[in-house]
Amino acid sequence: MDSNLAPLVIAHQLPGALGDRIGAALPPGVLLSALPPDRAWDVPDAATVLLAVPSRGDRAIPATPPPGWPRNLKWIQAASAGVDEYPSWIYDVPVVTCGRGTNSAPIAEFVLAALLAVAKKLPEIWISSASDWKLNELGTLRGKTLGVIGYGSIGQAVAELARPFGMEIIATSRSATGGFGAHGARLAPLGEVLSESDHLVIALPLTSATSGLIGRAALARVKPGAHLVNISRGRIVDHDALLDALHAGRLGFASLDVTEPEPLPAGHPLYTHPRVHLSPHLSWSNGERGQAFAAFFAENLRRFLAGEELAGIVRPEWGY
Repeated sequence: MDSNLAPLVIAHQLPGALGDRIGAALPPGVLLSALPPDRAWDVPDAATVLLAVPSRGDRAIPATPPPGWPRNLKWIQAASAGVDEYPSWIYDVPVVTCGRGTNSAPIAEFVLAALLAVAKKLPEIWISSASDWKLNELGTLRGKTLGVIGYGSIGQAVAELARPFGMEIIATSRSATGGFGAHGARLAPLGEVLSESDHLVIALPLTSATSGLIGRAALARVKPGAHLVNISRGRIVDHDALLDALHAGRLGFASLDVTEPEPLPAGHPLYTHPRVHLSPHLSWSNGERGQAFAAFFAENLRRFLAGEELAGIVRPEWGY
């Protein structure tokens, strides 16, 4: 950047550790400006770029844009892969990008752990005394069919890890309903994926088209005894229909990292159901404190400064 030009200002809503990591890697002539949680969308006129986070607790996003929006912003980089929690007015900015792919690896590892936990009956086979010693027949992933509903970055990362376990992969894709995709996945319509899969992984973005997609009609088509894994968004699955499918034995097990709402209210039956593993929306976590996202943003910033096309561009008409 020309030293005679005014510095590029990046406003951000990031938590301290991630903000510090990104700030330390900025090129000369680029400044990072933190926005306080209670004024997270009051972007200063000097800012050209905004690093945004989803609505969480004290960072609730207002229903209407702040006065003067979008000011002088040219680009918003969302820290999340999903953009369903952002309001439509963010698209008043010329380009919005998301962190697509930055958490795919840890989420895929989480999914494989969920599959193995069910197949190998973890943690119920652990014993704490001699009286617990008994034969407990375990299952296997080898030869089973893994259905991936939504074959994007996360879905493909799941398939990449599942393939060495000897699993057959079948998947839905927005762009194709036939042929084969990455990692040898057979691309098929949703109905086929539901009816043929021993393990079903939901890896879809939440949009108007996917909200409630896995409801009574879809669950009536699943292979009896199938295991459903949701690491996407809770609202894609109808929880009442899910519970009914579990009670009826149509669905064998459910591993849910996401629910609607989050957290579920006290006493909700999913907390204690014997064939449900429930976790608090942490499949993305890997202990690296945002290292993958920081590298993703650094590359996107380089592209922005060079006038190149950015990665992870969100298409508002698609919702992701």
